[in-house]
Amino acid sequence: MSPLYEHLNQPEGHWLRDSLLLLILFGFLFLVGLGSAPLIDPDEGRYAEIPREMLVRGDFVTPTLNYVKYFEKPPLLYWANAGSMAVFGQHEFAARLPSALSGLFTVLLTYLAGRRLFNRRIALIGALILGSCAAFLLQSRIILTDMLLTFCLSAALFSFLLAVRSSVRHCANLYRLFFICCGLAVLTKGLIGIVLPGGIIFWYLLLSRRWHLLKEIPWVSGLLLFSLVTVPWFVLVSQANPEFPHFFFIREHFQRYTSTIHRRSQPFWFFLPILLLTMLPWSFFLPGSLTKAWQQRHNNRGTTLFLLLWPVIIILFFSLSSSKLIPYILPTCPPLALLLASRITAHWHTRRPDYTTAQATLAIILFLMGTALAVLPLLTWLPPLLHASGQTGRDLAAMLSGPAPALTLRQTLLPGSLLMLFGLLLIWSIRTRSSLLLISLLCCFGIMLDLLLPWAFTRYGAERLSSRSLAKAALQQSGPDTVLAQSGPHQGMNFYTGKRLITVGDADELTFGSSQGNQSGWFLSQEQFMELWRSDRQVMIVIPRHEANRYAATAPQTLADNGALLLLSNR
Repeated sequence: MSPLYEHLNQPEGHWLRDSLLLLILFGFLFLVGLGSAPLIDPDEGRYAEIPREMLVRGDFVTPTLNYVKYFEKPPLLYWANAGSMAVFGQHEFAARLPSALSGLFTVLLTYLAGRRLFNRRIALIGALILGSCAAFLLQSRIILTDMLLTFCLSAALFSFLLAVRSSVRHCANLYRLFFICCGLAVLTKGLIGIVLPGGIIFWYLLLSRRWHLLKEIPWVSGLLLFSLVTVPWFVLVSQANPEFPHFFFIREHFQRYTSTIHRRSQPFWFFLPILLLTMLPWSFFLPGSLTKAWQQRHNNRGTTLFLLLWPVIIILFFSLSSSKLIPYILPTCPPLALLLASRITAHWHTRRPDYTTAQATLAIILFLMGTALAVLPLLTWLPPLLHASGQTGRDLAAMLSGPAPALTLRQTLLPGSLLMLFGLLLIWSIRTRSSLLLISLLCCFGIMLDLLLPWAFTRYGAERLSSRSLAKAALQQSGPDTVLAQSGPHQGMNFYTGKRLITVGDADELTFGSSQGNQSGWFLSQEQFMELWRSDRQVMIVIPRHEANRYAATAPQTLADNGALLLLSNR
């Protein structure tokens, strides 16, 4: 009998040892190599530059981006990132650390809550499932408000659910913790930090007919704690910036949800395939797990119903929105991980699993994908098809063909063979009917993806999506009087140069800030900038490659080229 099987079979005890093991295992995956890739624009550049400017300006109340007011998000992530950079320095690792820790602590929180809600085995397997969901871990290693929001919402909702199940003596403090965590969620991403928990709890009380729970909640002390967390910053920022309340509450909440002002419209079903991709490789087991959870929704003192409503309400809420982005559904992952663990462990001793169809489907897909990847460079008919499909296709075609292809048989054979091997091992796990083998294989597969994808991204795509190389070239070749400009915002340029840049043309997300105060010298039309470009001063500008023709007549120097952006100089 394997040590892992014996460890999972121990019913109780060792919660501290389990926690340390999870922190060691996933601490490596979440934290190692955080600074290896450059910051990706626009999100990472933005969420690193705003806290950098806070440190430079010494103002932690009014967020600025490129030194103009930026009110799209509350400040909790900015404060966390600023604190990290103050301790570790202004670089990629420090900027990414709070988001990575949020993901890591969400895994640990899922274990601790699952242990109280179910048992030790389900808690451990749920944490292993969550930590090995490829997209969950990968998005933890990117600077996003959504991962910090996921931790805060998970802490809030687990606190409420544990309060519902606790004795009267302990439930009051758990309810108070719920209010505190909701306040932190509001400081992370706005009113959604209370709207989503409120919606989930409303439907839980309605469907379980447990309205009497409202009498147990310490409303006075809870709302006081919530107010102490949230109100001070909102009051201070509104006093310093009278324009803040309308922009933040009306434009960034009501109009963002009901209109397409941010040009993020997607079809209603958008989040369903995104959820499946986020939960890989476990997503093949989701349909059966959700079906089983609905059938058993009234079991376990209402816990299953609550964990089922948690992801459903969040997905429905954002599906009805006119603004949709991939990370919005990250808060659905912790409850789904526990539901998956509950279903898999139900067959721990019976050895008659009801998910063999999902196993077989995943095995076949992995084997076919591995075969295709292994021989990808040999498919000489593929590059012409990709080249005709658009810019992304042309980029992929360039990686497969040409005098120096980035992807060769030597590079694709190993990952392709690994996918084929996992497919064959999953077929074997069907024959053995071993839940432990299935869990081990899928965890190893998810971890393999989490190791290979960042490596491949750093090697093949990161520089193209970042302005780091252009910023370094600008600093090396500029003088004290050089003017730095950008065609539209490229937030990483600010972070890597440590300077304010002139923005030419569309101000995009800086439009609101550009209208506050006199910013005329920092936001120029194309015509205004061309006058500066033709002056006697040295001027450098970062532009998308497709805008190069605008400057061709002036014979500019190309100082740097990352494949997507150019750094031009007028002399």
